[in-house]
Amino acid sequence: MSSTESGPESSPEGGAASGYRAGDTVTTKAITVTETHLVSWASLTGDWLPIHTDREYAARSRFGQRIAHGPLTLALALGLSTQTDVIDHERTLAWLGMNELRALAPVLIGDTIKVVVKVADVRPSKREGQFVVSLSYTVVNQSDEDVMTFDSVLLVAAKAP
Repeated sequence: MSSTESGPESSPEGGAASGYRAGDTVTTKAITVTETHLVSWASLTGDWLPIHTDREYAARSRFGQRIAHGPLTLALALGLSTQTDVIDHERTLAWLGMNELRALAPVLIGDTIKVVVKVADVRPSKREGQFVVSLSYTVVNQSDEDVMTFDSVLLVAAKAP
């Protein structure tokens, strides 16, 4: 995995054998959130809350305009991360869950977001040849303002099948 930053050496029980090192960081490419994203997400999920879909209603809100659904921002962040080498397409076995999800600021139509993904922890799983990899995500907008943070946990094989 290439990184823009390197952290401490990995523990002998996990890091080096897993191919992940705690502290390694990647930054994804960016995506501009459009009205089409909001309408598509609302159609897919059934979440038609007016703060996301009604221009007149949203104009009277504290945000002054429509905002992206929080789960849409989350999905875009996860999708952007799969386009980097922090997610090993050959060895990732399962997504185990998410922790500490926080929406820190609204994402507006026209905002451009990218994700900084840091390998937070690597440890052996209960099964030999598998590792639990914890990734810390920070979603930032075009102004380098943090808009969302969360941790995601993956089960990764030591070798590709």
